Amino acid sequence: MVYVNGAVCLSVLLFIIGLCVGLNVNNFKGSDALDSAPLIDGHNDLAYNLYELLNNNLDEFNFTKNLTDDQVWGRNACDSCYTDLPRLRKGKLGAQFWAAYVDCASQYKDAVQLTLRQIDAIKRLVAKYPNDLEFVTEAKNIEEAWKNGKIASMIGVEGGHSIDSNLAVLRLFYELGVRYMTLTHMCNTPWADSSLVNDSSVHNLTEFGEAVVYEMNRLGMLVDLSHVSHNVMRHALSITKAPVMFSHSSAFAICRNYRNVPDDVLHMVKRNNGIVMVNFYSHYVNCNSSRKATNQDVVDHINYIRNLIGADHIGIGADYDGVTSMPEGLEDVSTYTVLFDRVYESDVEPRWTKEELEKLAGRNLIRVLKAAEEVRDQLAKTEQPREDIINARDIMQGEIMSNVPPGSCYTANE
Repeated sequence: MVYVNGAVCLSVLLFIIGLCVGLNVNNFKGSDALDSAPLIDGHNDLAYNLYELLNNNLDEFNFTKNLTDDQVWGRNACDSCYTDLPRLRKGKLGAQFWAAYVDCASQYKDAVQLTLRQIDAIKRLVAKYPNDLEFVTEAKNIEEAWKNGKIASMIGVEGGHSIDSNLAVLRLFYELGVRYMTLTHMCNTPWADSSLVNDSSVHNLTEFGEAVVYEMNRLGMLVDLSHVSHNVMRHALSITKAPVMFSHSSAFAICRNYRNVPDDVLHMVKRNNGIVMVNFYSHYVNCNSSRKATNQDVVDHINYIRNLIGADHIGIGADYDGVTSMPEGLEDVSTYTVLFDRVYESDVEPRWTKEELEKLAGRNLIRVLKAAEEVRDQLAKTEQPREDIINARDIMQGEIMSNVPPGSCYTANE
């Protein structure tokens, strides 16, 4: 009888434990992964809106207020404004690459000066809110800042026109804390083609463009291939010594916009051990003009890339404040949690695991940045700063194509 009672008690205990474990499993939501790993967004253009709306006067910007209905920053006043601290906190953001972007119209003119202003604006914004933001330049510090309740804040320069075809400027940007540069924006530089050329080629990636990639490798600055042509994607991936990133791009196979990444390049990213951080912009995730984009479109891009090259090579690069249309269900920065819940609920095989969701959130990006730092540390033993100078004819031809009088904005020897 004693043995029977013991067996019954043990069975009941095991049943209760099993029930509790089952309940815990069933109660898991995708957004719970954002409590165990930092959510890192690869691209937010808030700094450009600060320039456009306030000329970078931070005293006139109340970052601590929910700005949804604000007369300047609200949805009815600004169709590209999606960001403030209350909504970032609601969305469980753990780290952000803030984009230092200046318009292509500044190329061959004052792009460097304007980019410096944007870097300054980002650094001042972070310094103004020390209880919420922390400036970070090393991979190891991202998770530290997040665990301390801060949003780890990093800088990416969006567009190679910002260095004015000069490696010295690139190096100084790195010293100021810039940790990625997008090789082009929506315009060709004299050394690299943008996505606007589609399948054709103007420069592709020139010899000087290769030098830019190599110098970024030497510095430990991530090479960002969002915005470049598909041919430049392939060329850069074939020569880089470090993993690359796409800070805000999606899958070309689902939406045939040349801002997105084709399958062969996705396979190259896998071999490179890099990352594609999926963009939310409606026109990059949904090419069907007969309906509005929804958050399911973004989920479809995430699942497609995962199924093709694995969960180790995906991240989030929403592009908030850089575009005027976001999918239904992803209306602002408060909605990351909704996206992760939906990803976890996806009807895909194999099902998403908690570990994979943590990789999608931010661990993949941390790995990629660490790898770039390791390449930097290795190259520091053998390589000196490069002294390549772009061919003046390339600049002249670029100026002519941009309707800028050749040489009118230059006094340098070249």
